Amino acid sequence: MKTLLIINPYSRGGKSGALAKRVCRYLQDKNFSFDFTEINNFDDAYNISVQANKDGINNIVAVGGDGTINKVLNGFYDGNGNKISSSRFGVIHTGTSPDFCKSYNIPTNILQAADVIMAQHFINIPVGMIRLNTRPQKNDGNTQKNPDTTKYFACCANIGLGASLARSASSGIRGYLGDFLGTFISFLKILFSYRGTDYSISINSEEREVKNIINISVGITKFIASGIKVYKDDLIPDDQFYILKTNQIRLSELPRLIKILYTGENFSDTSFLAKEYASKIEIRNNIIHPEVEFDGDPAGYLSCTIEIAKDRLQVFTTLDGVKR
Repeated sequence: MKTLLIINPYSRGGKSGALAKRVCRYLQDKNFSFDFTEINNFDDAYNISVQANKDGINNIVAVGGDGTINKVLNGFYDGNGNKISSSRFGVIHTGTSPDFCKSYNIPTNILQAADVIMAQHFINIPVGMIRLNTRPQKNDGNTQKNPDTTKYFACCANIGLGASLARSASSGIRGYLGDFLGTFISFLKILFSYRGTDYSISINSEEREVKNIINISVGITKFIASGIKVYKDDLIPDDQFYILKTNQIRLSELPRLIKILYTGENFSDTSFLAKEYASKIEIRNNIIHPEVEFDGDPAGYLSCTIEIAKDRLQVFTTLDGVKR
């Protein structure tokens, strides 16, 4: 059995490198055979993951934050939603925002996470496939450019304010204030200046026009980003996304919005927040707020199509599943 750790030593303001060394020493002390490689950037993480899958590495483990996790995950898939190997995915989180770990009961304690990988206990999870553009379209909004790339995400994609929030929170404020507080401050700052716009969307092939929208969340797990979460009914199949549409709000509605988004409580649709479930969503270009983010980082631009990848991903976890 072959295991490869793909390590981002720069996560968590450079602290990840020391944490990764602790993990390596721990695995060596347990006589667990593995190789490791350190990356210089996110493209390295993706390219190394692709090659490891092609080389038949049994266990490919991301050691870093949400950006590293996402890039390594993307290396498991081709452009059509198919896995390119039978490799399994592991995560040892050394970043700031453990949404993926919280979604699938992966310990955030690095040594406990290493134990999970050594135990070879995994589940099969759905993965979001998103086709989108790498550059914003420069037109009057009437002409649509077909998406030119395919990417994958594990937790949630956001169009609108969420993309601006990801860019702002990733700019350094989380390093000073921490993940939760840094993201919360960025959220309030952007919210007060953000203006809603109209989107043309298709949900399960039903065409719609939605008005005065500040954000659309399309998620698999309840964790949207850095403490922001949404209630997802356990009876909904896990191959169905929740679609959470947030409208421009009044100041008097802000406390209610914050309570819903930071407690993850169940709610009935309001004038500023509505939720539904679907297996596929298409969002047309919008020249006012065209940016898309997923799993915590800006990723591209509208137009986009989001659906579940054809193949599920085997992920090491403490949840009930399979032990091999």
